[in-house]
Amino acid sequence: MTTFEVARDGTLQQLPGNALTPEGAYTTFRTYEGSRVLRPEQHLARLRESAGLQGLAADLDAARFKGGVGRAIATAALGEARLRVTFAAPRLLVSVCPFEPLPAQLYETGARCVSLPARRVNPHAKDTRFLAEAAAAYAALPAGAHEGLMFDAADGALLEGLSSNVFAVLYGQLRTENERVLLGVTRGVVLELAAGLLPVRLEPVRREQLARLDEAFLTSVSRGVLAVASIDGRPVGGGRPGPVALALAERLRATVEREARQLQLM
Repeated sequence: MTTFEVARDGTLQQLPGNALTPEGAYTTFRTYEGSRVLRPEQHLARLRESAGLQGLAADLDAARFKGGVGRAIATAALGEARLRVTFAAPRLLVSVCPFEPLPAQLYETGARCVSLPARRVNPHAKDTRFLAEAAAAYAALPAGAHEGLMFDAADGALLEGLSSNVFAVLYGQLRTENERVLLGVTRGVVLELAAGLLPVRLEPVRREQLARLDEAFLTSVSRGVLAVASIDGRPVGGGRPGPVALALAERLRATVEREARQLQLM
C-alpha cells in the first residue's frame, strides 16, 4: 500500500511505508476501468460526517479531496485500485493499493458468515480506531468464513459486517438496520436500486428470525452485492444466491457503468 499526504493545494507527498495511520475518520472506495470512481461526493460527505461525529474539525475542502484522490490514482498507476482516504484534521491521507476482486465462484455459491459479539462504539462514524479491532476479528474467523456479522447483544438485531452492510429478505420485504450501523455508500445505492423491486423496511431482522429468511446479502465497495449462503453453519434460504441479490447485483453493475467517472484534478 502506498500512502500520500495531500497538501491544501491538492499536491502530494509520499509517506514512508512504515507510517502509522492517524486517529481520525476514513472512507474506502475503488476505481473502475483504471481511474473511474462512483459517487465521490457521497464519500466526501461521509468523511465529513464521520469527522464531525468524532468531534473533529470537518472543514474538508472538496477540491482538496478530489484533487488529492485523483492525483494519487494517477501517480500510483495501478490499474484497478482500492483507496482509503483518512482525514485527521488538518491532515488528509490517501492510501492506494491494487484492487483484488473476490473469486467469481464466491458470487456463484454465496458467502459463509459467522456471528460476532463486536460492534462499533459510534455506529455512524467510520473511525480508524476500528481498523485494528476488525483486523483481529478477521484473523480469528474460522476457516472458510468470509465475513463476521455483528448482532446486538440486547435485542439480537443483525447489524452489519466487519466491513460490510447486511440486507435480508423476509416475508417478501427487504430489511436492513438503519440506526446502529455505518451507512455505507454502496448500501445507499442498493437502497435506491431496490425501489420498485420489493418493499423496503429500515428495520433489522433478529437472530431468532434467521431460519425464516428467504435471502441475505452483503454490500460494500469491494464486494458490490454478495449473497450470504449460511450464517453460523445454517443455510440462509436455499443456501445459494437468491433472485433479489442477483437482480440488485446486476442493477449495481449497470449503475457503475453509467455513473462512474474520472475525477477532475483541481
